[in-house]
Amino acid sequence: MEKPAETSTPIHELLARRWSPRAFSERPVERDKLLSVLEAARWTPSSRNEQPWAYLVAPREDSANFEAMLAVLADSNRLWAQKVPVLILTLAHTRWEKEGTPNRVGIYDLGQAAANLVVQATSLGLSAHQMGGFNVEAARARFHVPDGWEPVTVVALGYGAEPDTLPEALRERELGKRSRKPLEQFVFSGAWGIPSPLLESNTSK
Repeated sequence: MEKPAETSTPIHELLARRWSPRAFSERPVERDKLLSVLEAARWTPSSRNEQPWAYLVAPREDSANFEAMLAVLADSNRLWAQKVPVLILTLAHTRWEKEGTPNRVGIYDLGQAAANLVVQATSLGLSAHQMGGFNVEAARARFHVPDGWEPVTVVALGYGAEPDTLPEALRERELGKRSRKPLEQFVFSGAWGIPSPLLESNTSK
């Protein structure tokens, strides 16, 4: 299922095509494609080139780790994620390697890496759905996450499926119209809350 964004000005077609479905096929993700999305994350820019990200990958074939990853998800996410072929726990290093002091932008850099991963997935015909709904402390304990590393999201990765594979309540959300805040609500100039003059003739949706 394709659900391209209705943008107010042209953007790259991969960005327009990217969205977060809940309907996934059980078809496995090929090893080369999984490595490709992780390689895309690897080449993300980061402050001081710290590369403060890590991934715990749980393909369905690795049943013990997959079930453990599924178990830390919120019930509402577990409902649909049980069919996903790959679950990935993302983690950010919250301290600078050399000084050991707090790295304020570690989670930001992980977010950039996640964006690279997701766009690469889209280019390969895959879908990704990033979830904040999981038990962080359970994940930390189950996967022996060391101090200084913060579990941030779980990414569902795989091939999309038709919405009729979902329970009715989720099916309605899957088919719903995509929306975003207009640029005027978050692109400012001069001071907070003052829309940039750049947007005066904009018709953002």
